[in-house]
Amino acid sequence: MSDEMKRSGDSRGRDGGRDGRDDRDGGRGFRPRGRSHFRKKVDKIKVHNLVVDYKRPDVLRRFLTENGKILPRRITGTSAKNQRKLVREIKRARYLGMLKMG
Repeated sequence: MSDEMKRSGDSRGRDGGRDGRDDRDGGRGFRPRGRSHFRKKVDKIKVHNLVVDYKRPDVLRRFLTENGKILPRRITGTSAKNQRKLVREIKRARYLGMLKMG
């Protein structure tokens, strides 16, 4: 009976003896060639002199995802002060129904 339970094929396992590693990306040390440094993001509010106000949903939508979530500073590049102001105005506009909830 134990002979019937034996697996057919080789004994390396389901992944063929690769230990679950995926060889497509070249291992952990893979880095794509190209620009090694990144460009510092600029504060769009400061540069374009945008007036952040709950009455201007067209401006506020620039800082939202398609689902209505607020984009973080590391994505938009806004300063901490302007991000706080932006969040406050977005929440006001949401409360009044001018923007969709995220």
